[in-house]
Amino acid sequence: MDAFYEVRDFSTIREMLDQSFSLFADRPAFEVKKGDENFDLTYREYGEQLNALCNAFIDRGYYRKRIGVVSENRYKYALTYMAAICSGACIVPIDRELRTADIHGILEAAQCSALIVDRKHIPSIDFARLGSDVDIICFDALDESENEHNLEIFTDIHNHGRALLAQGKELWKDIDDDPEEMCVLLFTSGTTGVSKGVMLCQRNFVFEVRAAMGVIKIYPEDCGISLLPIHHTFESSIILFFAPYCGAKVTFSEGFKYVLRNMTEFKPTVFVAVPLVLETVHKRLMTELRARPNGLAKFRLGLKICKASKKVGIDVSRKVFKEVHEKFGGRMRMIICGGAAADPQILDDFNTMGIQIIYGYGLTECAPLAIINHDRLCTTDSIGEPMPGVKAKLINRDENGIGELCVKGGMVMLGYYKNPEATAEAIDSNGYLHTGDLASIDSEGHYHICGRSKNVIVTQNGKNIYPEEVEYHLDSEECISSSLVEGVSGRKGDVKIQAQILPDIEAITAQLGKKPSIKEIEEIVKGAVERTNEKLAPFKRIRSFVIRHEDFVRTTAQKIKRGGNNSPDKNDPKINVKK
Repeated sequence: MDAFYEVRDFSTIREMLDQSFSLFADRPAFEVKKGDENFDLTYREYGEQLNALCNAFIDRGYYRKRIGVVSENRYKYALTYMAAICSGACIVPIDRELRTADIHGILEAAQCSALIVDRKHIPSIDFARLGSDVDIICFDALDESENEHNLEIFTDIHNHGRALLAQGKELWKDIDDDPEEMCVLLFTSGTTGVSKGVMLCQRNFVFEVRAAMGVIKIYPEDCGISLLPIHHTFESSIILFFAPYCGAKVTFSEGFKYVLRNMTEFKPTVFVAVPLVLETVHKRLMTELRARPNGLAKFRLGLKICKASKKVGIDVSRKVFKEVHEKFGGRMRMIICGGAAADPQILDDFNTMGIQIIYGYGLTECAPLAIINHDRLCTTDSIGEPMPGVKAKLINRDENGIGELCVKGGMVMLGYYKNPEATAEAIDSNGYLHTGDLASIDSEGHYHICGRSKNVIVTQNGKNIYPEEVEYHLDSEECISSSLVEGVSGRKGDVKIQAQILPDIEAITAQLGKKPSIKEIEEIVKGAVERTNEKLAPFKRIRSFVIRHEDFVRTTAQKIKRGGNNSPDKNDPKINVKK
């Protein structure tokens, strides 16, 4: 894929930010909540605050040291992330939902010199285990009763940096700003016994910004809303790097539960989402439409009208689907979507309704984007093409053309932290990262993800079953909220496909016009499983299923965790499905 938007030249993140501080000085960089009020922080003010914090970090000796952060998304987190990079330190963003033992496992493995935490997550910290050599800082002001562990306060440290600025000191100008030095260290899962620390450098992020902004246009007038945790590179790259490069404004959602309310409040134009968010909104919309006279028929007619009008150069989508746009705040124009498999029909519906979906692929080891659709031609059934400067190939293809996806480019990580064996296994001698994802490529050069190689279920006859494919068909059923497909051993040693299913009680209630009984739920879900089986080859078909009464254990990106975390309840009956 070639770039078709002109991009600026820069070699470090500091250089990129300084350009933006000058180009967009009076434009809002962040909309920050203070109490019940919101106020804009301009790029000039953001630059001044960043410089002050860089001064403070360098003066405290954090150059070439590591700073851990456990916090909700907020402006101070964003400021800390970028100041750490620009002061020659290394930021270690930690999943705020991890257990205390796992948080400390990461802090110790990374050898953090400082930990910055918000008030909410102070109970997650074992202060006795940290030791006196780790600076502990709280983003929030604490009174004496709250501060029994004598945490330093972020504002005091920031003010110290401001005082240094007032003395004419610009300490960040005296450091070696090496774009190949590790500046972000991300651990891919909780327990350090099985997780890997992904080492990223400024070169990775510079490459990402220049490649992605060559094929996706974000304007200074745009406003992005941050929802996914900042410790995910999918979120941090777009919110912390892409947005400031373009001079756009960033706001922060209060979480998944409040995101639609926050959209009404902030009226964003750009949004970073995992497919689950779009699927949830789409399912709610379908449920609402079913409850209205001819609701679904009117919806389908609206889609036809919008598609027909676009063919003659007229876009009436915002008028036809005004109600949908109002749910997103009324100004939403583009959603960058990735991180999991998505239903092409749902993506297509959003595109037709006037909200462009940019669907792509990446992973932490790629900082994160590698393959993506662009805003001039969006496919909804593929992850698109390799970004400018990215090479991709498939190896060890099977008879269906499915092979492991390997990518190469400036976005590929430095390696795994203190794990040369794992690094050598992941990155080959030619510089290709072996992603572990299985993919195919069509005649137009678009890539299609089929699943994870480690998730493949192999039958007795050597047939490969990709659970993600079966889950996609199940999850497209209105009565199913989400599913998890597994291979279980049969009596004869063969492998049978079993599904755990979380029913959508709201949708089933709307369908029946009353609260459903357990038996009715089972029958409706069984019908959905049978319809799914009709779409699958015989060897892929579901032989039994279990109905879950509680949601799956998920990651903070809302992916369902596979394995023991989501074992079915022994008390839940297994329901067999006819062959």
